[in-house]
Amino acid sequence: MTVIEEPTLVGRSPLVRVHTPVPRPHPGYFAKIESLGLGGLKARSASSMIAGARRRGDLREGAQIVESTSGTLGIGLAYVAQALGHPLTLVVDSELEPPMRNLLHALGATLEIVERPHPTGGWQQSRLDALQRILSQNPGAYWPNQYDNPDNAAGYGGLADEIVTGLAESGVSRPDVLVCSVGTGGHSTGVGLRLRQIWPDIRIIGVDAVGSAIFGQPATHRIMRGLGSSVHPGNVRHDMFDEVHWVGPREAVHACRALACSGFHTGGWSTGAAATVAGWAAHRWSGPVVTIFPDGPDRYLRSIFDDAWCRTRGLLEAPRTSPHEIDDCRDPADCWTRCRTVHAPQHITELTV
Repeated sequence: MTVIEEPTLVGRSPLVRVHTPVPRPHPGYFAKIESLGLGGLKARSASSMIAGARRRGDLREGAQIVESTSGTLGIGLAYVAQALGHPLTLVVDSELEPPMRNLLHALGATLEIVERPHPTGGWQQSRLDALQRILSQNPGAYWPNQYDNPDNAAGYGGLADEIVTGLAESGVSRPDVLVCSVGTGGHSTGVGLRLRQIWPDIRIIGVDAVGSAIFGQPATHRIMRGLGSSVHPGNVRHDMFDEVHWVGPREAVHACRALACSGFHTGGWSTGAAATVAGWAAHRWSGPVVTIFPDGPDRYLRSIFDDAWCRTRGLLEAPRTSPHEIDDCRDPADCWTRCRTVHAPQHITELTV
């Protein structure tokens, strides 16, 4: 039995009601806890991308898979590659946490570690450059290219359907707001487009990281991993979003710690950022709000949940309880910031690799 042959093994994570008063008291929102599904959130996209490549003949039997990752996709790919007999090489960077490195090794992956960020494209571009060198040396290897692969987003149709079913079982006929963190654009696009087919008027809020280039800001150094990007992923559907929020690390840390204390469903940077905006949206709108918690807390025990680590970075100081407002996505967003006019950044090109 494999992940591909038995798709019910992927997904089926719980949908829970969250009342943690972050960033301020609210009536509650629904969160899909993806860390409790087999392989996590990105096992869905990994399964979809590898199945699509095998179906098209792009990935031969037993061929090597090579991908760049900050960690989470690597876990999903490791589950799928191991089950199907594909050797897996993951290009990571030196900021990847030692426990995550150990886990990826245990799952059978080979790690290529990049030691320095690219001068303008950061760790992401540096990893992509290394990936291209590996591909040039291994002609039969396959690169899923999570940033621009439509199968990435397609893998999240099941997640959207699970949200619909879970809400119905909770007595909710439709949500007013979907809050999604945005990185490669995979789960935000896959879930967002599917839910908008069902509920055309649903409000979709994108959650990015301060210092990310996805929605038109200049790329700068980011403490937060797992959301945001220094490049422009082709999977991101800018026209789908009604508004975007850039969340800072202080807000994400506060949310993760508050969730752990009061709700027991917590996670890392993307979860903390999504929880911050979902709580804000639940306070602002009277109708149901739903979000996705992409990861769990395990890999963040030496960062988000480490007092000394956070204190040296000023992350234990009081966070904002509401966003700064800007009219144009190109206006400065150096703290938690909201923009209600979303356009694709100018001069978006394909990834430079």
